Amino acid sequence: MLVNADLHIHSPFSIGTSRTMDLEQLYSACMRKGLQVMGSGDALHPIWRERCRHIEERDDFLLLPTAEVEDEHRIHHLILLSDFSSSADLAVTLSPHSKNILTSGRPHIAATGEVIAREVHRQGGLIGPAHAFTPWTSLFARFDHIQDCYGGEEPDFLELGLSADSGYAAGIPDLATVTFLSNSDAHSAETVKIGREWNRLRVARLTAPAILESISRGRIEYNAGLFPGIGKYNRTACSRCYHQYSREEALALRWRCPDDGGRIKKGVSDRVQELSTVPPGSRPPYYHRTSLGEIIQQELGTSSPYTRRCRALYDRLVETFGNEIAILMETPVSEIRSLDEGVAESIRSLRSGEIGICPGGGGRYGTFLLKSKDYGIHPTTDHNAENS
Repeated sequence: MLVNADLHIHSPFSIGTSRTMDLEQLYSACMRKGLQVMGSGDALHPIWRERCRHIEERDDFLLLPTAEVEDEHRIHHLILLSDFSSSADLAVTLSPHSKNILTSGRPHIAATGEVIAREVHRQGGLIGPAHAFTPWTSLFARFDHIQDCYGGEEPDFLELGLSADSGYAAGIPDLATVTFLSNSDAHSAETVKIGREWNRLRVARLTAPAILESISRGRIEYNAGLFPGIGKYNRTACSRCYHQYSREEALALRWRCPDDGGRIKKGVSDRVQELSTVPPGSRPPYYHRTSLGEIIQQELGTSSPYTRRCRALYDRLVETFGNEIAILMETPVSEIRSLDEGVAESIRSLRSGEIGICPGGGGRYGTFLLKSKDYGIHPTTDHNAENS
């Protein structure tokens, strides 16, 4: 069977998350989005873990125990486990290395990636670098080689992050045999955030062990997510004023912005170019998509995808066609057109890669414009774009 999975979110116990997040809201968002599997997020936190343990089991949905931790080098790792008892045991094992494992949804573990990975593997779990290319708290922000982080413990996957796609990473020799995942890292239960990146997996059944087996064997039908330029760390830029620089300019400036003295952070696109030394290998398709709410916002010309008008049109579309992923990926444009001409044309443009992007960098998201014929925008390069 094929399932859509977003395996990296957070709970109200992580910094910078919505306090309104709860499991029922998350489940509702997943149903509207078209996700059958969601990572629990923060499964090492005792209160959140107990809430997750006692939710009602559903035939159409799986809550997979997951967590994100920060190691002694401030590198973030995504952990996937088969049950919440294993996450409780892992929390006990890691507690001697952490001062905040009982209080923080994303705890700091004063140990290397190798030590953390070894303990995860002893629990039968999977581990890999989270948002692996971002200039903060990522594997490739500190190391040039994946083995420098994990030593003798092989990572089970690599999470691309919002500023990269599989095409970015496919030319890095260390990653030739590593499975790529695309997840939202959502901090709220809004459908604009949940499932903004997802994976379609082929699994034997809708169970946690089957999901872990699918990932460990690389049974990814496709990855989907943002155009990398929309990610907030795609280009090299000042982290204060967001002025963008070429890598050569940043080097000449010694990574300090001359306008405000802010630190210039190397963008994912430049970092990937440094690491890519071989022709890109074959990978499952990566489909570039943005959220339906943002498409509607652009079509209606509103200030936010959360306005009453945007929500009303979103609800009509989802009630008519089933869920958001189906609308973005599969529903014929002619059928969408029968409900809303503008949204239909935007989705046709999105599927064809006809999108103009003003890239993000330094911590600020990029922006996009759809319906390129209307705006005079040249189509982006998207070798996996669908035709409608």
